[in-house]
Amino acid sequence: MATRTVNSGAQVDRQSRILDAVLELLSRHGISGVNMRAVAREAGVALGLVNYYYADKPSLIRAVLNRIGESDMRLVTPDPEARPDEQLREALRRVAGPEILTTEYLSLRLHLWALAQADEGFALVNAEAFDQYLDGLATLIGNAKPGLSREECKERADDIVVVQNGMWLTSLLGIDKAAIQRSIARTEQIAFAD
Repeated sequence: MATRTVNSGAQVDRQSRILDAVLELLSRHGISGVNMRAVAREAGVALGLVNYYYADKPSLIRAVLNRIGESDMRLVTPDPEARPDEQLREALRRVAGPEILTTEYLSLRLHLWALAQADEGFALVNAEAFDQYLDGLATLIGNAKPGLSREECKERADDIVVVQNGMWLTSLLGIDKAAIQRSIARTEQIAFAD
């Protein structure tokens, strides 16, 4: 039984290294830089192992899109020990965290958005993740502002995402930290408006 746990942990670690490698290759080279051999080399694993876990390049990309979607959901996951207004403020600030506002991460997001525009299957995965993020953000808004209808919460979430995406894009251009703070403040104004 202990062997199975160790093997299962090693399997998760290998799969994680493979997906990390795909993310790294995508952020540096875009989709053209991703192939099974390059992923194996970047992950430091045998090519056969990449093929064992992922049948082809599209399955690798789908797995990466799912991983990014899970990461986005963590941005809007509430802290059960915080008040609803604090949960919402924290979620709005997470989007501008130092691990997100990096050239590598934002470049990766641009490549993934482009992939979603170029491939219907990737677009579906991306749209589902985006809808889940919006729903999570709308839920946080509704918890913090219980007098709002669900539709009003969704509209505010939509408006906030426009500001957040603009912040991400302009961050690539080297916008100053004060502008980022103003963007976060703007998302808070949208969320908490009376």
